Amino acid sequence: MSDQRKVSPARRRGLSDEVADRIREAIFSGVYAPGAQLREVELSAMMDVSRGPVREALRVLEREGLVHCAWHRGTTVTTVSPEDVAELDSLRGALEDLAVRQVITRASDEDIASLAKAAEVMKHVSDAHEMVRLDIAFHDAVFAAAGHQRLADAWDGIRCQVHLFLLTRINLSTDGYLGCIPREHQGLVTALRSRDTETALGLFAAHRRHAVDVVTGNADPN
Repeated sequence: MSDQRKVSPARRRGLSDEVADRIREAIFSGVYAPGAQLREVELSAMMDVSRGPVREALRVLEREGLVHCAWHRGTTVTTVSPEDVAELDSLRGALEDLAVRQVITRASDEDIASLAKAAEVMKHVSDAHEMVRLDIAFHDAVFAAAGHQRLADAWDGIRCQVHLFLLTRINLSTDGYLGCIPREHQGLVTALRSRDTETALGLFAAHRRHAVDVVTGNADPN
């Protein structure tokens, strides 16, 4: 009996994680836009699973900030509010400033080369959703290169919400987006490679501000 108790929960947890991965992927791919309803019955039918794992998966995504569950409205993909934008921007900025300082003082030349490779891939992308993925992947690499595990964990706590924020940005407009993002990241790599702290901090801040301005309507997306 004790063996069964050990095995069964692990199986259910694995299934709900798989369901969460598939729903998360659908959100990041644009299948479900911010504000879209996610119905347990429909999701369970599409994925050929019972409603239990779907319900657990939605709870996981709610903890990540990707969905919002309310008894009177059901579950919807999170719509990023002005308050969300302000909080994400300030927290991301604080984390990223520390990451930049860490990379400049501690990262190896091989780490910087990996960042350059991540930025180079962006030049060949023609899909906005894929560009968002690569943008997030680049910043994942920055936090990894910082060599600060707790800092990386803090970034991991908000990265899905940042991803959703960037999806909001491209949903508003993609004019100029596929061209400017690779250029911005090339500039970030150049500053990190030169170990120029102030320039790097300024460029990372400008990179964040550009997206915030587009979402808040304070700038031309170009």
